[in-house]
Amino acid sequence: MFVTTAGRTNEEMVKIAKEVALELKTQYITRNKKSVKALQEIYKEDCIVVGKERLELFPFGENDPFFFHPNSSMFRIKRLMENGHDPFIEACDLDRGKHLLDCTLGLASDSIVASYIVRNEGRVVGIEGNPYLAYLVEKGLKSWDSGIDEMNRALRHIEVVQMLSLDYLRTLPDKSFDCVYFDPMFEERILESDGIKGLSQIAVYQDISNEMMTHAKRVARERVVLKDHFRSQRFEKYNFEVLRRKTAKFHFGVLQIQ
Repeated sequence: MFVTTAGRTNEEMVKIAKEVALELKTQYITRNKKSVKALQEIYKEDCIVVGKERLELFPFGENDPFFFHPNSSMFRIKRLMENGHDPFIEACDLDRGKHLLDCTLGLASDSIVASYIVRNEGRVVGIEGNPYLAYLVEKGLKSWDSGIDEMNRALRHIEVVQMLSLDYLRTLPDKSFDCVYFDPMFEERILESDGIKGLSQIAVYQDISNEMMTHAKRVARERVVLKDHFRSQRFEKYNFEVLRRKTAKFHFGVLQIQ
């Protein structure tokens, strides 16, 4: 991995790019009017480009960059503002003041919606094993401007932990979160997506294991929730109660903590 600036750069962008490289413990490369592709041909590595408004990750060999975007969370929050419902929120039984641990943060769409619901009195922590994805998402959450104060507050209120989910779960005390949440579908999609196929070389895919579930049940005060494909065998394997949705390709499984 190396860091550079956008084509039309300035002193501020250069300063930020050098800071990003320092934080990621990687090298800063001067753009020198070369294209990103040309630089990657020289260094044979993935590249983070510091632009005027966002950071972009160019996986080596891919034409399209990866960047943070709140994705579906924005229209989901707007629906909740209009007294609509959200299957994820209902499955996790979230409301103001509750604590959620998202073990598969990804692009943070679910965590953003959760943060909107739990408000400042609550807590949302998202775990991401890929250091570059974690970095881009954390920076994006802090800087994205939706134009709506409540949404911006939800974005800023998420804590990003760059760590493997199992390793982080091991460090937590008993019953420290109301809900522990898994979405292995995101990790599987990130390995298959055409737009970010290059991330498969650095993506961290950690399947749900018996030990992970043991710690999840220990850490959760109320429930463990799994979002997975409707044909997934994980629901039965770990004794989840499945909330079936007729028209959806994925269901939510709920494991109540006694």
